[in-house]
Amino acid sequence: MRHLRFLALLLAGLAFGTAALADDYSDTTALFRKSGEAGRYFNSSYGYAVFPTVGKGGIGIGGAFGRGKVFRGGKAVADVSLTQVSVGFQLGGQAYSEIIFFENKTTFDDFLSGNFEFGADASAVAITASASAGVSSAGGASAGAAATKDNAATAGGYHHGVAVFTIAKGGLMYQAAISGQKFNVSK
Repeated sequence: MRHLRFLALLLAGLAFGTAALADDYSDTTALFRKSGEAGRYFNSSYGYAVFPTVGKGGIGIGGAFGRGKVFRGGKAVADVSLTQVSVGFQLGGQAYSEIIFFENKTTFDDFLSGNFEFGADASAVAITASASAGVSSAGGASAGAAATKDNAATAGGYHHGVAVFTIAKGGLMYQAAISGQKFNVSK
């Protein structure tokens, strides 16, 4: 019970500490547009969801939360929230930005249905100042290296119709855990 209380306080601190940035979708989108491979997905994807700030924390049991918007043709079409629960060896807290690209109308519509979630086989490419990597328990992986966020190079493509990229904003978290993300969409 004490761990859950600490986790709740940690997530609240991350959320309130970055609240001023939470509605800055154009800056977050611009950052991903300049981030190597992620920028190319804007031209080929059917649509995308942007989460300017996701707060994540855990001690054994972890969680994450973020609010975002879903875009089609450069226009916001829905609001979305992201929740994540993880179990395994983990300690710390972190804030990051996330973008999810949808390869086609079917995947985009599935996401907008409001019952979309990533399981343990989900893969994300982490764009950082030194490296980017993504791992999937289903055997898929993508990786790359970069000197800065602006010239991140990644390998890989869509996995089950989605491509996910993250950029760390701050914090420190060690994690070897199984987790999944669930999304709730409101139009």
